[in-house]
Amino acid sequence: RVSSSPRNEELRMAEVALTSVEKTYPNGFKAIHGIDIDIQDGEFIALVGPSGCGKSTLLRMVAGLESISEGAVSISGREVNKLEPADRDIAMVFQSYALYPTMTVAKNISYGPRLRGASKAEQSEIEAKWTEMVGLRGFEDRWPRELSGGMRKRVDIGRVYANDPDVLLMDEPFGALDAQTKERMQSDLLTTWQKSKKTVVFVTHDIEEAIFLSDKII
Repeated sequence: RVSSSPRNEELRMAEVALTSVEKTYPNGFKAIHGIDIDIQDGEFIALVGPSGCGKSTLLRMVAGLESISEGAVSISGREVNKLEPADRDIAMVFQSYALYPTMTVAKNISYGPRLRGASKAEQSEIEAKWTEMVGLRGFEDRWPRELSGGMRKRVDIGRVYANDPDVLLMDEPFGALDAQTKERMQSDLLTTWQKSKKTVVFVTHDIEEAIFLSDKII
């Protein structure tokens, strides 16, 4: 969302509500058994559990990447069950990288706003803000192939934040990183979230990661 006028932030309440949400696949397998969750505006929530317990499926249902068999998902007070992902005002970070290899760091970060008609000046402002926020000042003109895994993940996070979503969904985003890089990225993410105060739903199987990052663990 790009606008030349300041937004009224008081109108941007990013609450997420899951009411009796279920997921049953066509073969009859029931993956989600009636989940009720209320996430407040600006909270950082961790969904924790072992592999295969349904964490990522639940996150994908919020994102609109999986259909909802029963129940309802609401974002900012409106039911989104039948809305396309692009219409839910969410952004998602996956474990794998989602960068354009033919774009520089700066252009990857400003790609979403550019598609929505941001002016050159707005793009430059967005690029400067988020390269600084994710610790990539000075790397604006690098290509993804020239970056380490941790740096590429920083670009990934900057890219989704630059889209200015109401809700940020993260599916084990640091799972592919080595332990030292993962620890550094956790600290960086926490700092970025504290500055932005976006509503975040973070999937992990690592209870220590959840305790370090989140307001609430589910």
